[in-house]
Amino acid sequence: MYIPKHFEVTDTQEIYAFIEHNAFGQLISNCNGQLSSTHIPFLLSDDKTKLIAHLAKSNPQSSTLHGQQVLITLQGPHDYISPSWLSGPAVPTWNYQAVHVNGTCRIFENVYDIKQVVDQLTAKYESGFETPWLPEYMASMLHAIVGVEISISDLQCKYKLSQNRSVEDQRSIVRQLQISGSNDLATAMTCNGSK
Repeated sequence: MYIPKHFEVTDTQEIYAFIEHNAFGQLISNCNGQLSSTHIPFLLSDDKTKLIAHLAKSNPQSSTLHGQQVLITLQGPHDYISPSWLSGPAVPTWNYQAVHVNGTCRIFENVYDIKQVVDQLTAKYESGFETPWLPEYMASMLHAIVGVEISISDLQCKYKLSQNRSVEDQRSIVRQLQISGSNDLATAMTCNGSK
């Protein structure tokens, strides 16, 4: 990912927090001579060295991943930025937050380990509900998926939030994003230095 210095995020704690809050991403790999992408939720391991997920065994990507270098892309809030919101000369652009994770993939088929992944994902995403669903599925369903573990070798993080614009322009962008309902991006800009 191309990252100009003023958009680069190097604070690993910030990157880990981003991954935890934006964990639905794309697993990109070579599959039989073509690039392939599967959109799935990931878990960050407790020691922050791995991303963990699962795939359907029937997904062709699952049979080619083991031992492969892969790319995971995770995206936060994003939106179009109009030059009309800015005080000086500008071109249309897009503000966004993104993390790219490179690593080596391992596939595992042990049903106990796969169940742990499914249970952890369920606990994470059900926790916000008043009455969370508790994992209750037939063991045979776990045989239809494989576990995916990516050992992280490189993290890249880019927050393109108009840091290269004046404070006046940043404030204007935040106001316009709030008016258009893009509140998550407006909040991200505010939390990252824009007023």
